[in-house]
Amino acid sequence: MTIFTIITAGFFGTLAMTLTMGLIHTLGLANADMVRAIGSLYTRKSENAFWPGALVHFGAGCLFAFLYAVVGGYAPVQTGAAKILIMTMVGTFHGLAMGMILTVAVAEYHPLEQFRKAGADVVISHIVGHVVYGFFVGLIFAMARLDLHLMRVFS
Repeated sequence: MTIFTIITAGFFGTLAMTLTMGLIHTLGLANADMVRAIGSLYTRKSENAFWPGALVHFGAGCLFAFLYAVVGGYAPVQTGAAKILIMTMVGTFHGLAMGMILTVAVAEYHPLEQFRKAGADVVISHIVGHVVYGFFVGLIFAMARLDLHLMRVFS
């Protein structure tokens, strides 16, 4: 597996996640504007938070793809469909963890009032977003016909 492929998977997984959570936010199902929430941690304003938030979010998404590749390396799977399923399951657990962490830790101390209220709808939106991320990371790994064996991940 090449580093470029892992970063590409992380980028497109993050793009799909961002679009999914943006749709959830736009439909009014939850306050799921994660890019602005992240960016406003740095800018302290919502108006100029998009680009800093996107930079941090996509950077983190590319880094998390390496962790997904490591986890996938431990999974004894051979088919592309199995790789997609494993990465989607990892995304489910990742989303649950991030949703809970953000709801408990970040929301309480966020500088903007609009992001301080985070309930079950926000946790569920994070789970959905991370499931989509995991699916797309797995899809790209499978499309590239990558061997997720750990010895080949970083060689």
